[in-house]
Amino acid sequence: MPIAGADPASIVEVIAALGRMGMLSPGETPAVVPLTGGVSSDILRVDLVSGPVCVKRALAKLRVEADWRAPIERNRWEVEWLKLAGTIVPGGAPRVLAQDVGTGMFAMEYLEPARYPVWKLRLRDGIVEPAFAAEVGRRIALIHAHTAGRDEVADRFATDHIFFPIRLEPYLAATARVHTDCARQLEALVQVTRTTKLALVHGDASPKNILCGAAGPVFLDAECAWFGDPAFDLAFCLNHMLLKCLWRPRWADSYLACFDALAQTYLQAATWEPAARIEARTAHLLPGLLLGRVDGKSPVEYVTEDWQRESVRSVARQYLLAPVEHLHDIRDRLRDEVAARCHPSSEGRDA
Repeated sequence: MPIAGADPASIVEVIAALGRMGMLSPGETPAVVPLTGGVSSDILRVDLVSGPVCVKRALAKLRVEADWRAPIERNRWEVEWLKLAGTIVPGGAPRVLAQDVGTGMFAMEYLEPARYPVWKLRLRDGIVEPAFAAEVGRRIALIHAHTAGRDEVADRFATDHIFFPIRLEPYLAATARVHTDCARQLEALVQVTRTTKLALVHGDASPKNILCGAAGPVFLDAECAWFGDPAFDLAFCLNHMLLKCLWRPRWADSYLACFDALAQTYLQAATWEPAARIEARTAHLLPGLLLGRVDGKSPVEYVTEDWQRESVRSVARQYLLAPVEHLHDIRDRLRDEVAARCHPSSEGRDA
């Protein structure tokens, strides 16, 4: 979705990078249109003579109130993840067209929003399809299964120096500084996650980064790509299914059906370790990530009401202090919490 005009200096930098990438025709000065995106990058549509492309540029300081910084070189591994994932799940990631490593920019195919709507927006509007959620789980598990235990992938994505400042620190370590009575549990989650090295992790498997293509989910924004604990991807995505119950309570049962479909399909496809083991790590991580979305460095923008935040804190703190091994325990507790606190007229605000 287009937003207000881009900074002229930024446009000059983008066009110069496109020239270095060999994507401009002689004398071409393309139109550059900023698009809505996440907090961590500039996303732009560039209308070339050959057709539109999407350019992404990583930001050194993320667009949040907290002082949250990350190396722009993460762009390099995002490109590598998109390429590798596209070979494992054809069509499951946009095609990378070119890269300008020095500026943290790359160009990829432009996917028309009318044909590739954002999953988050469909969920917001009540288009809630458990079968699509199941396919999200299947594709994530497929990428994990194809990369699990591969030393060359581990070497290629040894990005702990990026994953910690952009994921573990803002979501878990920062939250531990707020909830000091849960600090030991949150710090233990950081330690377990950062030392579990099993498969290639996307790191930001959120509905805002998943498009609904005719052939299935398309994954974007893999700038947190890291060889580590696959439970992180599962917990991260399931967390959003729980949060949507607070955003649109009238569709809570449908969101929880997506939670079930995604989790069950993923766990059935987990071939690299026993499903019970990965479910347990996911169930341990989930309350930490849930709490991190209200009291960490990146609070979710649609949890704005006191009852919503208190619902999150009640559920998350309970299972941080008394961890469980099964995801349905957290799911059912969140369902009951929303039902108890939410009045019939309650409704989250649009993002």
